[in-house]
Amino acid sequence: MSTGEMASVEENMMYESGQAAAGSDTITTERASEASTSAKGAKYEIPESRGFSIRKLTFTAMLAGLSFVLSTFVCFPHMAPFQHLCNVVGAVFVGPFWNFAAALLTGSLRMMTGRDIQAVIGAVIGAFLGGFLYRKTHKLWAAWIGEVIGTGVLSAIAAYPVLRIFYGFPKYNPFYLVPFYTPSAAIGATMGFVLIAILKKSGLFGRMTFELNK
Repeated sequence: MSTGEMASVEENMMYESGQAAAGSDTITTERASEASTSAKGAKYEIPESRGFSIRKLTFTAMLAGLSFVLSTFVCFPHMAPFQHLCNVVGAVFVGPFWNFAAALLTGSLRMMTGRDIQAVIGAVIGAFLGGFLYRKTHKLWAAWIGEVIGTGVLSAIAAYPVLRIFYGFPKYNPFYLVPFYTPSAAIGATMGFVLIAILKKSGLFGRMTFELNK
């Protein structure tokens, strides 16, 4: 093989090697871009964590404290709407079990300040049902319905026999307390609904959900 032919072969080999390297770099760049795009797209799509979480524990404690303060110092006769607002927020962000724990803690603290057993019964059922329905549907209206029905109807019915047995409550119709529970639950749940809707519109909802579940 002549010197010219050897030089030509070497040039071809160098060219092919360069093309392969460029192709490899292109593929690597494309894969990196796809991975980056995928990561960005999945940023707020992490599946809900249902196990133990320090973040959820902290959020639950903060929610219970906020609910206790608001329900204690900003309340009306037979109405504590901020409890139900916090129930809807908890139903959406932490689910039924953590939300139940927050409501139970709030009710227990309120009982320590002189409230009767209604402080607990009127909080936990709606908190759990709202969280359960939201988890099943991922619809904000489901959390609202769960809170209103759970508190306004189910809690009112459950509270009546307890009040009769332990507090000497007069004998009335078992549905007697429903008209007293339902307005408070509806007003508070509506405030919670509006708050979550504002968070979604502002873009904070996705970030908060991501941080709580990562």
